[in-house]
Amino acid sequence: MSITSQQTARASASRATGGPPRTGRGRVRRLTKRDRIVLSVMVGIPTLIQLVFVWLPTVMSIGLSFTRWNGLDLNDIKAAGTDNYQFIAQDYPPFWPAMQHNLLWLVFLALVATPLGLLLAVLLDQNIRGSKIYQSIFFAPVMLSLALVGIIWQLFYQRDNGLLNFLLGTAGTPQAVDWFGDSSVNIWAAMVAATWRHAGYVMLLYLAGLKGVDPSLREAASIDGANAFQTFFSVVFPALRPVNIVIVVITIIESLRAFDVVYVINRGTNGLELLSALVIQNLVGEGQVIGVGSALAVVLLFISLVPIVFYLSRTFGKENKA
Repeated sequence: MSITSQQTARASASRATGGPPRTGRGRVRRLTKRDRIVLSVMVGIPTLIQLVFVWLPTVMSIGLSFTRWNGLDLNDIKAAGTDNYQFIAQDYPPFWPAMQHNLLWLVFLALVATPLGLLLAVLLDQNIRGSKIYQSIFFAPVMLSLALVGIIWQLFYQRDNGLLNFLLGTAGTPQAVDWFGDSSVNIWAAMVAATWRHAGYVMLLYLAGLKGVDPSLREAASIDGANAFQTFFSVVFPALRPVNIVIVVITIIESLRAFDVVYVINRGTNGLELLSALVIQNLVGEGQVIGVGSALAVVLLFISLVPIVFYLSRTFGKENKA
């Protein structure tokens, strides 16, 4: 009997017994009823969570941004058209300072925090002794709780007994700087605190990218007479292009969603106005204005979509070309 005849006979016997068909490479397993139930649960529950806690609030925020509502009585919701958007653009004083602060936050993270994270990654990629310990130390701020981060930086920046003023020799004197209370410097103090966290995250991403660079590229550059500086910027850094795109997107999003540090300091007031803080100020607590807060959230959403769409277009564009 030929091989084809044997395979046909196996398939016929399998169908006769109700089992799945066999191939030359072995048995092909079909999904059972139990498998379908498990897959439905594994896919359905995360999807339901996304719909309930992400997409539904997003759609509701967009809808509420065109209304006036006190947040209590559902019968008191009134259509407002684009009045909320006109208000925040023309008659809401913190809005444009918040936009400037978010832009400043982006520039600071891009020019200070991200290069610092890259530098740490390059240093730790040299297989120095105790590199795992250093990685844990630099990444630890990313895992710390918001409350603990606030306590740490309060101790560092405190006017009378803070570590920074102590190092400057001004602690307990009239020359001591109120780093969090002075509106002319607190934004810079908050950005340094944000850098403390962002640099560790960037370091980890770049370190993973550096581990994936083909060693033969560095060897070829070394044979051609390139020094370490030339090898990195001419060979290694271009090979990190996928990681660079991810980090650019993350940096932009982090600058837009910056919230925790400034809210711990003074709830995003007195020189620390950010879009995310303004959203919370208008949606939570006394004097809440649901329509204005929702409009601010929608503005923040659409600004955030720009880097996300850019990243997805680049990613899927490469897959289509491949």
